[in-house]
Amino acid sequence: MPRSPLAAAAFAASALVAAPAFADPVKVVAAENFYGDVAGQIGGANVAVTSILANPDDDPHLFEASPATAKALTDAKVVIVNGVDYDPWMEKLLSANKAAGRKEIVVAQLVGRKAGDNPHLWYEPDYVKAAAKVLTADLDAIDPANKTDYDKGEAQFLDSLKPLDAKIADMRKKYAGLPVIASEPVFGYQAGLIGLKVHDEKFALAVMNNAEPTASEVAAFENDLKGHKVKAMLYNAQASEPAVARLVQMAKDNAIPVVGVSETEPAGSTYQQWMLGQLDALDAALGGGAK
Repeated sequence: MPRSPLAAAAFAASALVAAPAFADPVKVVAAENFYGDVAGQIGGANVAVTSILANPDDDPHLFEASPATAKALTDAKVVIVNGVDYDPWMEKLLSANKAAGRKEIVVAQLVGRKAGDNPHLWYEPDYVKAAAKVLTADLDAIDPANKTDYDKGEAQFLDSLKPLDAKIADMRKKYAGLPVIASEPVFGYQAGLIGLKVHDEKFALAVMNNAEPTASEVAAFENDLKGHKVKAMLYNAQASEPAVARLVQMAKDNAIPVVGVSETEPAGSTYQQWMLGQLDALDAALGGGAK
């Protein structure tokens, strides 16, 4: 039955209201690629994600922002930053390039971490879940037409983290209290969740902060390796300090299993695969966990 002109106008008006809020995907910029990956998993085709730190061969501590970094923020509707002085270049750019309506997620602020705390927040799955929750709420607010998709994406993402939580719980049962050593505190949060006893943390903090460990700190690290006082050595596979490379070789020479961890999500991987892969490697290194 043909619509009257009045009915046709009403139909057209309702169609306009129901149209998507954004003809193009919502632009999300993440300072680090693991947060970008989370945004992509939750937002799907409704978002266009740009990750600034994305090359696993680069040392994040040596990164310097470029004009391209600032340009990427121009049209961003959501920006995700780690905080706690891990990516100060991004926080400076945000302060210098204000944009009305832009959502800014600083993960450290969400989870109550402050300057001086271990900045490798993504190694704590609960912190990633907190970021995912706020990201979903922001996407819902910016693009309400696709709220159902975002909420579904968040639910699927959280569900996909259950194997990671289960792996950590299983390793805690086997290895809580086991002594390990680390060249940097990259793996610190998960080490804590597993209940590992991490030796020589002052050495690790010095290396992370690009400071020279003291002679006594170096000696303590070496003694733990030579004396077989630890069951495994964790090291930052993205850093290339000769001093750390020497200690890695020393661990191998003394039959201490060595496990590399990274600060940037490897290409072709997901956050979940990355975290589980490293845990599997540590599990194999500890090999049964006899204390």
